[in-house]
Amino acid sequence: MHEVSLGATLRDYLTGQDVDHTTYEDLRQALARLLVEELGHPRELVEPRVRVRFDVVPDAANASSSLAPSSTEVPRVFEGADRPDAPPVSLDLPVPPDSGAPGDSEDSDDHDEGCRVVDLTLRDDDGTPLCIVLFCPGAPGSYARESVAAARLFPGGPAPLVAVTDTRDALLMAAVDGAVLGEGMRALPKRDALRRLAADHPCPQLTQERAAGERRILGAYTAFLKRCCGEDVCLL
Repeated sequence: MHEVSLGATLRDYLTGQDVDHTTYEDLRQALARLLVEELGHPRELVEPRVRVRFDVVPDAANASSSLAPSSTEVPRVFEGADRPDAPPVSLDLPVPPDSGAPGDSEDSDDHDEGCRVVDLTLRDDDGTPLCIVLFCPGAPGSYARESVAAARLFPGGPAPLVAVTDTRDALLMAAVDGAVLGEGMRALPKRDALRRLAADHPCPQLTQERAAGERRILGAYTAFLKRCCGEDVCLL
């Protein structure tokens, strides 16, 4: 099922604000409640709807060191071609000159064009992103590669961990190499375990060249979703 507006609003569990009631928003709200009430993440450190931009070039000062080369990655990695209906990840999307910060919160005046919205962000006490959580309307493994790209490009990050879930199944991955750290809903870590895992799997800043590749990957998958669903209908 595509995500469409139901013509009503819901009270957001985290912010208390009204948000659009869509075919999947109630699942996102349940996921936020799970993270706070069952897994112990402080409500004020769980941030909803952060935009990760793939249409801007990050400041060179924030792209000093590279991720580990792909040849050293853990074998259990979901690469872009692993999704049967995936677009070619080498799609050469245009990248315009830098027009501001690499990411925007839900309060930004920018629209969702040129970005991917991360559903939930789990932050450390100092605001550093520890893990991004993305809801997916299908098998989590099918959304793994683009979610890793979003974690690597996350504003103020990279975020060292990324979780993808349809609320029935989940994958927890390390952003540095895409390695799967856990599967199933029990893989979503509690607060203390999350901080340990993030410390065990640090993700360095990307080089400009590597960041450009990750933006192309994230942009290609996002464009594919919109083409598949129809931009005027689907809200994914």
